[in-house]
Amino acid sequence: MSDSFRIFLQVILIWFAGLGAATQFAKIAVPFADIGLLYPDHAAVIGWLLSIISLMGAALGAISGAFTARIGPKRLLLSGLFLGGALSFLQANLPGFQLMLLSRVIEGLSHLAIVVAAPTLIAQITTGRARYNAMVLWSTFFGVAFALNAWLGLPIVNHYGLPAYFALHGGLMLVIAILVALSKLKIDIDQPDDMGWGLTAFLGVHLRTYRSPFISAPAIGWFFYTLTFVSLLAILPGRLPEGQGASIAALMPLAGIVLSWLLVPFLLTVLSCISVVNLGFALGIITIIALFLGAPLAFGCIALFAVLGLVQGGSFAAVPELNDTAETQALSYGAMAQMGNAGNLLGAPVLLAILMGANEASMFVAVAAFYGIAILVHLALAKRRKSTGLPGSNDLK
Repeated sequence: MSDSFRIFLQVILIWFAGLGAATQFAKIAVPFADIGLLYPDHAAVIGWLLSIISLMGAALGAISGAFTARIGPKRLLLSGLFLGGALSFLQANLPGFQLMLLSRVIEGLSHLAIVVAAPTLIAQITTGRARYNAMVLWSTFFGVAFALNAWLGLPIVNHYGLPAYFALHGGLMLVIAILVALSKLKIDIDQPDDMGWGLTAFLGVHLRTYRSPFISAPAIGWFFYTLTFVSLLAILPGRLPEGQGASIAALMPLAGIVLSWLLVPFLLTVLSCISVVNLGFALGIITIIALFLGAPLAFGCIALFAVLGLVQGGSFAAVPELNDTAETQALSYGAMAQMGNAGNLLGAPVLLAILMGANEASMFVAVAAFYGIAILVHLALAKRRKSTGLPGSNDLK
């Protein structure tokens, strides 16, 4: 077996680990009505079963990058997969609400371990154009997992029930973990000698991460992406004429995946990753302007999510472009996990407050403003990188 084919198989295996991690969200979100029927006495707080994972990521995302550097990404990936599989088997027993909620808190740690360790591994085992293609593939894991759970998971729930659905997820997570354990994935990370585990170390990791225009840039742009992605996916289909919502909701994330696959690898041959991200945000603003000029909302929904695919693919690829070592890449992916979860937590409440307090037009103005701020922040960080004269600071092109 050639080295390139072996690496290709390893990337696909890691991507499947990502599908398992995304399903930790999807297995609650997709059959959410069935989850509600399972706990009728907790209707007011049932949403916590979904969002509690985001809380863990928002709190611990940055430190998870440092933890990856300490124990190694393969070991962390295996820990996340085995823990996630075991928790899904526990959930298959349909425990009481409190125990189910506790299992979701712990599952947040499993999810965080996977989404930080996996892209760190991909960035280290690939190089050049193959790395860009691999990162574009990785960036699709969330959308693909949600689509698969909608197409395949819901029929399983309808025919066999939630226990079988959860148990199948647990089994797949354990199979992937075994395959990862048997693989020859191995990278060396220079571990920081001065890293501790107290509050000082916790604050130090955050300061180091967010002071660096190299480590923090992908994460800060990712915050503005996630601030609108999940919330618009939830809000916009309900604003469409009756009969269009379900089909448009299915097409929106797929449009981003398709455009990311078709355009991002080509664009990365002529533009830096951050330039591709900013192009995506700029096209998002143009799409919103088109809505104000009379474009149909259904077109705007699909077009907006399509161009956000450039942000999706470019942001993950930006981490290895801006950071040369496995340790700084792990820190950057940890920051992306933190900012992404923070955006997911804040997005829906913020946009719904604007929608209910004002109107739909004001909501779209806010979304365009978020994208404009993201572009300005990226340009400012790029200027800081260029002023350092360090490798990776040439992304103003």
